[in-house]
Amino acid sequence: MAWDFSTEADFQEKLDWIRDFVDNEIIPIELIQGGLNQSQLDQLWAPLKEKVKAKNLWSPHLGPEHGGQGMGQLKLGLIHEILGRSELAPEIFNCQGPDSGNAELLAVGATEAQRERWLYPLMRGEVRSTFSLTEPHIASSDPTAITTQCKQDGDEWVINGHKWYASNASVSDFTVLMAVTNSDAAPHQRASMLVVPRGTPGMTVVRDVGTMSHPMHQTDDQLAPFISDRIGGHSEVLFDNCRVPLDHMIGQPGEGFLLAQKRLGGGRIHHCMRIIGQCHMAFEMMCERAVSRQTKGKTLAQLQMVQDSIAESAVEIETARLLTLKAAWTIDTRGGHGSESRTEIAMLKFHVPRILLTIIDRAIQLHGALGYTTDLPLEYMYRSGRALRIADGADEVHKQTVARQLLKSTTAVEGFPSMHIPTRKKDAWEKFGHLVSAIKKNE
Repeated sequence: MAWDFSTEADFQEKLDWIRDFVDNEIIPIELIQGGLNQSQLDQLWAPLKEKVKAKNLWSPHLGPEHGGQGMGQLKLGLIHEILGRSELAPEIFNCQGPDSGNAELLAVGATEAQRERWLYPLMRGEVRSTFSLTEPHIASSDPTAITTQCKQDGDEWVINGHKWYASNASVSDFTVLMAVTNSDAAPHQRASMLVVPRGTPGMTVVRDVGTMSHPMHQTDDQLAPFISDRIGGHSEVLFDNCRVPLDHMIGQPGEGFLLAQKRLGGGRIHHCMRIIGQCHMAFEMMCERAVSRQTKGKTLAQLQMVQDSIAESAVEIETARLLTLKAAWTIDTRGGHGSESRTEIAMLKFHVPRILLTIIDRAIQLHGALGYTTDLPLEYMYRSGRALRIADGADEVHKQTVARQLLKSTTAVEGFPSMHIPTRKKDAWEKFGHLVSAIKKNE
């Protein structure tokens, strides 16, 4: 039996370095980078990225054979817990979405020639990518309903369809696209994955869709310090007789859903650990405010309702953290595609974002009017965090997954429930009644 919640000393040193680096170098740069163009941003970030490479922390999400560090999901989760303190930090470590997820997909599904063309440049940070699945006129919670079509015509695939929430499409070098290649196949064998390079005729990026976190994406200047054009937006994209060569398909026709699941499992761990990093930041701000602010001759920390908020938040963060790390451990030790992994990933995906929003809301409340302003990062953290109850599957879908998985192991009974006391009492008398009778007889 091995239950060990400790972190190896040498890896803890790495985590300590990452925390100091994020708090004292990346976050300050993040605050003043607004208004720089892509070339200027690359110059600003280059020294930071070199420091990460020197510490052997660059691209930690894949194995050395693909240009990464091969740390596994548990250690990677602990790294992302710290990177979550900054929107920019994953970029500096080259493990930002959607690039990291696309790299995982290419690692398992691409040929070596495809890896040379798309994966290895991605791992070196030379290119950026998009993942395009969501469509505006279907329920995204049911990806089997996608309508974007991909038909073979000679030595090319011809793509027609309408996508949106194609993250980074306005700035990326290539798109990993999920489209239907066989409408008559079984629902989870209808779709395939293809790579569509930037500038391919027939692919049009219509716009970056404004969101709660980036309501006016084009105003990327010093008044919007948390937005950078390197990250891109959530784009609307049209494919009108868009043609790509046959060798741009990843895997075989019909393997789209299989590849998507391999991409999403670990990515949800990373998302949730970054969310926990945000929880820590909001909680630290809450505690600092509690001991610093006074009202009616007392600090806020002396008030029971404030103490209740702090205690509840601490427990919620710890439970969410352990749930997420347990899921990472399960992937590392038992694989990412079994029933146990699917259940745990679904649990944390709807539970952890809800905790984040609750804790940020408490922190805003404790800061009063200041918490509502843009003078603190809390309002942006809340707007950005709200997307996480929808992205990578809505809460309701993950709840259904959890319930279905758990109920598979439950056996239906006829008549009274299995814990029906009169029935159990009768069975107990039949099995053990002679013991009770013997004791009574001897008295």
